[in-house]
Amino acid sequence: MKLEHIAINVPDPAAMSDWYVENCGLQEVIRLEDPPYTRFLSDGDRRTAIEIYHNPDAPVPDYHSQNHLVYHNAFTTDNVDVTKENLIDAGASFVEDINLPNGTRLVMLRDPWGIPLQLVNRVDPWY
Repeated sequence: MKLEHIAINVPDPAAMSDWYVENCGLQEVIRLEDPPYTRFLSDGDRRTAIEIYHNPDAPVPDYHSQNHLVYHNAFTTDNVDVTKENLIDAGASFVEDINLPNGTRLVMLRDPWGIPLQLVNRVDPWY
């Protein structure tokens, strides 16, 4: 098996999709204009995707109040500081900056909807 996608129920999939496309370099690979307004977002490799939708039959979690270690979307970047500042300028908020003993750097933000967004610069990537 291979991981295809991870799905999350969100309040406004269209606006969220636009933000991730504009600010995180993702591409919409599926866009449904009718409820539940599903969007599949993927990076350039298109091996995995994030599915976002709004389904009123299930509660939208209060992402702002959840600990960022419960769930987060992680993105690799070669320049954590520039990426962090660009995302903050686009409406993200800062949570924490972690430097691991091996030199890997992790910066945790929250997107404008409160969903934790991690920036990763690994010393030894496995991908």
